[in-house]
Amino acid sequence: MNTRSWPGNRRPGPARDPVTSERGRLINLTYRLLGSLAEAEDAVQETYARWYAMSARQQEAVESPGAWLTKVAGRVCLNVLGSARVRRETYVGEWIPEPLPEPGEWLDGRPGGATADPADRVTLDESVSMAFLVVLESMTPAERVAFVLHDVFRYSFAEVAEIVGRTPAACRQLASSARRRVRASRPSPAPAPQQAAVVRDFRQAWEAGDVHALIGLLDPDAVVIADGGGRVVRRPRVEGAEQVARACVELTGRAPGLTILERTVNGRPGLVAQQDGATTAVLAFDVAGGRVRRIWAVFAPEKLRSWTRG
Repeated sequence: MNTRSWPGNRRPGPARDPVTSERGRLINLTYRLLGSLAEAEDAVQETYARWYAMSARQQEAVESPGAWLTKVAGRVCLNVLGSARVRRETYVGEWIPEPLPEPGEWLDGRPGGATADPADRVTLDESVSMAFLVVLESMTPAERVAFVLHDVFRYSFAEVAEIVGRTPAACRQLASSARRRVRASRPSPAPAPQQAAVVRDFRQAWEAGDVHALIGLLDPDAVVIADGGGRVVRRPRVEGAEQVARACVELTGRAPGLTILERTVNGRPGLVAQQDGATTAVLAFDVAGGRVRRIWAVFAPEKLRSWTRG
């Protein structure tokens, strides 16, 4: 198995050594496979733990450390996805993938609020947009791994088969099934400038408490899906333009002093709600035809650690 470049043809900085220089690529891979930065970091840590558990002679016998690490990380993620599927079925409320800020705001959320190592950042492109990640959540673990490895990271089906534990032909079918899900679930995304304009208008109408303006910006069948981790959100799902508009206005009414900021969320224009300087919610948007079709609102504190300073 050969190593691959990052999505978007971006490459990590100068290599420190053939093993540690793979960390950024592994974080990029595992986040797309798991939809959770915390789980992605744990998967990469487990991968490195297995590498360093080997003797020096065993490590030297590995022809391509990058390929070995990728194979192990893929298998770790496959196992995590199997158990995560069970956990998410019993999750209280809606489960939404963990949102990511733009690189310039990337913080590791650890005590002290130190800026994260750039090698640990996820490269933001369409394959980490919230709409894309939500579709990935509908796939079986094997479909998701086969699709992400082949269609996003460009591994051959023979290489994918080594990770998934199936034949190359079976992996081809898995990826094909996943591809159909993507095409059926997601229309072509609106260009970023158009989405930014709609999101900006939405923010202004929201801050003004203008229900009618909000309704005009929403698709008649608009949906808000909110993830509060089972504790923060009273209404995990709101459907219909008028209902969504009124829910937004009610939210600001219950939270005086709420500040709404335009930010990049998973590489696309989105909004961040802050109160007393602390991030309380991150909103990702699906815009089509000049209107908002879906809003994914993450309130769960454990999923906002990358947005928290200090």
